[in-house]
Amino acid sequence: MPEGPELHLASLFVNRMCGGVVFTGPVQKSEVSKNPEVSFSCPAYTIIATSRGKEVRLTLTPQKSDSAQGRCRRGKTGQVNQVQTMDIVFRFGMSGFFRFTTEAELPKHSHLRFYTNEKPCRVLSFVDTRRFGSWQPNGTWQLNRGPCIMFEYLSYRENVLSHLSDRAFDRPICEVLLNQKYFNGIGNYLRAEILFRLNIPPFVKARTVLEGLQTHLSDEDRKSVVKVEVTDTEVKEEVTNTEVKEENTDREISDRAAVKEDESETPDLLRLCHTVPLEVIKLGGKGYDPEKMDYTDFKSWLQCYCVKGMKSVRDHNGRTMWFKGDPGPMAPKDAKTKMIVKKEDDHDYKGGKKVKKARSESTVKPKYIKETVQEKEVPQRRAGRRK
Repeated sequence: MPEGPELHLASLFVNRMCGGVVFTGPVQKSEVSKNPEVSFSCPAYTIIATSRGKEVRLTLTPQKSDSAQGRCRRGKTGQVNQVQTMDIVFRFGMSGFFRFTTEAELPKHSHLRFYTNEKPCRVLSFVDTRRFGSWQPNGTWQLNRGPCIMFEYLSYRENVLSHLSDRAFDRPICEVLLNQKYFNGIGNYLRAEILFRLNIPPFVKARTVLEGLQTHLSDEDRKSVVKVEVTDTEVKEEVTNTEVKEENTDREISDRAAVKEDESETPDLLRLCHTVPLEVIKLGGKGYDPEKMDYTDFKSWLQCYCVKGMKSVRDHNGRTMWFKGDPGPMAPKDAKTKMIVKKEDDHDYKGGKKVKKARSESTVKPKYIKETVQEKEVPQRRAGRRK
């Protein structure tokens, strides 16, 4: 499932592929998608992407030209309106991602499509195999989501520590980490990796883990955190000017976070929720590569999630939690813990037919023979009166 780092890498992918590209015509939705229609049509427009936690926003900006006369058609009514931008906010669900292909190579599960103004035409597609993803035309960031764990670190940290009295923190820490109101961007694999590095049992009360952490950071710590809390206008200007600069900034963020991580012997949970996702972003295309679908480096980076020797158990919400050691006192009752063990001879690499193993005598079920008991003959009594 795509998490905060994947959505940010998706925004970088869109900006890298669509930088300087002009799109045209209406935005097309697939017939099978139940998401809303995007009523936007323009002779010439550009696309830039911005991410925040588990959301990505595409901004469609009409371009002024002599042929378009600075106007674009927007809406089904056919009225010609003044030039306006449109923001479309995406949530990726279980399997969403963006692809940029030729029209002939359009992905099978492409549910929202943006066509370029060139020949041969190319298409930016939102692909979602399982169709849990969604988009919202003229959308905004969801109000019930907290600040981004990656690029709004100070606000995110203050938001968590100032609401520890909330009943949400009575729950196990592994379940609270998935609460997007406080940890916008954390998902299933990130919570496993973060708790594993700190050796925190997943099923301990969240408030117990978070109490005592600093609400306000020192000046040195503030300098180590890259300030990314900028206005939407500043973000758009940065992307428009140069995409390369944004990629370099992400690398600088990761490097500085890694340096600060080495300096601190005992990083707290909130800080790791910030730095661990940045490590995934540092993998670049090797963490999010919709063209090649190569996740070898990402799998090598994982230390706990789906790793051999680790345990897994379903939390109270039915989500699989990966961990090592004791699950903690708040683990679900009667929960079955599983462990990944490498199976020998699990595959037939020679390509031949598998030979059935002969069953030993100990494995053969004994045959039970039903015994019949012969009844004894009972002598019949003579009829007559007893004297």
